Amino acid sequence: MHGETILIVDDEKLIRWSLTQELSKAGYRILEADTMKQGLSIVDNKEPDLIILDQLLPDGTGLDLLHDVVNKQISAPVIMLTAVDRSETAVKAMKLGAIDYVTKPVNIEELEVVIERALESTKLKRQIAHFLKEQNKSNGLCGIIGTSPVMKNVFEAITNIARSNGTTVLITGETGTGKELAATAIHFLSERKNNPFMTVNCSALPESLIESELFGHEKGAFTDARNQKKGIFELADCGTILLDEIGDISQKIQVKLLRVLEQKTFQRIGGVEEITVDIRIIAATNQSLEKLLEKQTFRLDLYYRLNVASLTMPPLRDREDDILLLAEYFLNEFNTKFHKHFQGFTEEAKAILYKYHWPGNVRELRNVLERTVLLNNDVIIRAPHIHFMHVATGISTDLPQTINVGIDGQSLYELEKQALLTSLEKTGYNQTHAAKLLKISRDTLRYRMKKYNLLKHLSN
Repeated sequence: MHGETILIVDDEKLIRWSLTQELSKAGYRILEADTMKQGLSIVDNKEPDLIILDQLLPDGTGLDLLHDVVNKQISAPVIMLTAVDRSETAVKAMKLGAIDYVTKPVNIEELEVVIERALESTKLKRQIAHFLKEQNKSNGLCGIIGTSPVMKNVFEAITNIARSNGTTVLITGETGTGKELAATAIHFLSERKNNPFMTVNCSALPESLIESELFGHEKGAFTDARNQKKGIFELADCGTILLDEIGDISQKIQVKLLRVLEQKTFQRIGGVEEITVDIRIIAATNQSLEKLLEKQTFRLDLYYRLNVASLTMPPLRDREDDILLLAEYFLNEFNTKFHKHFQGFTEEAKAILYKYHWPGNVRELRNVLERTVLLNNDVIIRAPHIHFMHVATGISTDLPQTINVGIDGQSLYELEKQALLTSLEKTGYNQTHAAKLLKISRDTLRYRMKKYNLLKHLSN
């Protein structure tokens, strides 16, 4: 199912009915107009994703309507319907800005291919425009916000991986850490940036459907296969595919995926033709594939093929210095969205954000800020405005119960410094062991030690 909205502008009721029937079966939402005036009204008010436009209309021509659509800077691609003997009309339409044309009588299979190609082209243009906008923002990389040492390492890894044009990548990390953003950055920083970037959520689709989505099918391959369908591997040729939640795919799909990785070829379901593609595969998971290997639910040979270049997205609790930066970014976003005027956070509100464990990571922080901005009216975010799905207790739920730092009369600054000193003393000032005791990375430990001028105590 596609879900995009298509506007059909044609004064012939039978043609509109026929196209509506067939395209609805393919999963598109259909709007209809029989005049130029009605078509323009729908374009202005409904914002369709694509327009199918007939040349001859009662109150004008398709070219007139196309001209108006282009002048209004409507982003929806336009496909012209034209008679076989009117090739000059098709040429004019393409010069005016139509993305393609189809001759009457309409071959529905041909039209579906043209529609799919047009929508993918438009999606790609929007992705590139968004990427260029995000790339110009400071405090991050390609829409990934962060200035902490651990995130600077992530940005360096993303940049290096992107330079290797075809290397398969495995991205791991907890839910909400930004794995899809990292995959997107790898694509748009690579030589493949002008080609498709497509995402498949492997956990959201049943086995029968994911096979068809990935590899496509031939007409008649199964009961509902009324037409040939190209799969994502075919549509993403020369581009990048993100296979999200790769740990959830079945053994059968694992075998087929392994073949694509090794041979760069596959067959559509029900087909015999070998289709060759040039694609980069990025796999992402919040599961431990090593544990799945132990359970023998994930193939070892596929694991090795996927894990050529690896990237781990750190949890938010390991990048504490980014919390306020992210919170301010989301505050600005939701100020605009909800027409609010929050100026920032009180010190008490900041302390609450800092000491919370953030089990849902950046995604949870975004949701908390969205709810906070939506439900409150003030000029600043205060402590009572902030509510979590989980209760935060103590300085951090990262700190083991064996580290007793006390809280009477101590500021958050003093508590954190004391927690660091306690963990270092318990481990004989061994940074690696102290980091494990606090359940943070060694880089994060060293950054916080520098923050509190504790590096002078160490010799290792």
